[in-house]
Amino acid sequence: MAPASDKYKRTNTNGMQHQPLDVAIVGGGLVGSLLALHLGKKGHEVNLYEYREDIRTAELVIGRSINLALSARGRRALAEVGLEEALLDHGIPMSGRMLHDVNGNRKIVPYDGNTNQCIYSVGRKHLNEVLLNAAEKYPNIHLHFNHKLVSANLDEGNLSMVDPLTKEVKSARADLIVGCDGAYSAVRKEIVKRPRYDFSQTYIEHGYLELCIPPTASGEFAMPHNYLHIWPRGQFMMIALPNQDRTWTVTLFMPFTQFHSITDPGRLIDFFRQYFPDAIELIGRERLIKDFFKTKPQPLVMIKCRPYHVGSKALIIGDAAHAMVPFYGQGMNAGFEDCSVLTDLFNQYGTDLTRILPEFSEKRWEDAHAICDLAMYNYIEMRDLVTKRSYLLRKKLDELLFWLLPNTWVPLYNSVSFSHMRYSKCIANRAWQDKILTRVLYGASFVSVAAIGGLAYRHMTVGHLERLSSAILSTFQLLKPNTASV
Repeated sequence: MAPASDKYKRTNTNGMQHQPLDVAIVGGGLVGSLLALHLGKKGHEVNLYEYREDIRTAELVIGRSINLALSARGRRALAEVGLEEALLDHGIPMSGRMLHDVNGNRKIVPYDGNTNQCIYSVGRKHLNEVLLNAAEKYPNIHLHFNHKLVSANLDEGNLSMVDPLTKEVKSARADLIVGCDGAYSAVRKEIVKRPRYDFSQTYIEHGYLELCIPPTASGEFAMPHNYLHIWPRGQFMMIALPNQDRTWTVTLFMPFTQFHSITDPGRLIDFFRQYFPDAIELIGRERLIKDFFKTKPQPLVMIKCRPYHVGSKALIIGDAAHAMVPFYGQGMNAGFEDCSVLTDLFNQYGTDLTRILPEFSEKRWEDAHAICDLAMYNYIEMRDLVTKRSYLLRKKLDELLFWLLPNTWVPLYNSVSFSHMRYSKCIANRAWQDKILTRVLYGASFVSVAAIGGLAYRHMTVGHLERLSSAILSTFQLLKPNTASV
């Protein structure tokens, strides 16, 4: 526990006087611990229940360890509880993607060629520890580990939990129960039992497996560290994010059928020689074999559901409400933005949960579904489209128009990662841009064809005309907006 002198005073940041609520947050991961800070800062009595042991003292942290990309939405939520700068000081800025081809050549594709904005690679465990340490300093935030939810009466606000180690059953009651317990949420399982509840769960055919690139012999990064490194290979890919200890967390994404076809070290090395030859030396042959076969590839799931609340007593946020595949780097950022949106509603309505919870559901579900869809699309972009001339030309065109019209033409990636534009608005904005470009390109092609016709009438042979027309049509197809991106 933190010394009493280090504890924060209980405050009511919106200047309004309301009776504090007893809030039970189920799930002590990133979103749960951040929400505890948001609500604790407002003076509510918060009990945070986590089914695992305290990660700050655990020798081995069980769970996902994919690195996290912190961007504008997550930074805002952290800033609201005074932790943004601490996390940015720890994080490693990444200003773009560095693409590796099969010959080991590298190409840089900046995220934002105009204003040079970046995202930050942060460690999941470190971030969780920072949030828990900050929460522990509040006298009205209480942390409970080894508390696994087994049942709940969401209409009454009652919880029943069990200690996984001692099997002791414990109960609790709260004015508000918030499920922040991830993609396989126990709170959501209680909600799904209700009639007419919309819920979908989609597993993609691809899984992931983590590897590691160690530092060089001199203790330095083995690759330029201010980039997200990607090895795009069409139907699969590998990525690498930098860590503070100068290692790299490498994640291989590909179909399970392909994972299962690699059954021995020889086949693994042959596979890497064919598709990721430069990575063998970076990882190390023996380490590659050891890390690849020590664990099984893990699944990737997308969850969509609505509404997110039950009456005026229960709510789900973060992955419990909208788990997504990790390819847009927005899972954590979207969950942190949930905390900001919910806090804004508390500021607006005080403690009137009959207004706060329904409005959160209505305000958030469309945006959550939108970013789930964008994350699924971005896998196609990262593993395949980033190598296409059409993608690179469209990106250059977006950058030019963004430079000319910064308040009007905001590229899709910028709107998602570097703004607070609603996710659904980001998609609508991209659709509008595609519509404009389509009209411009069709207009330009019509003028070109008319000009060719006039010229051909005077000077060209039929063969010349056919070749020039084919060239114009090919160019048009190359530049035509990719509507699949929305």
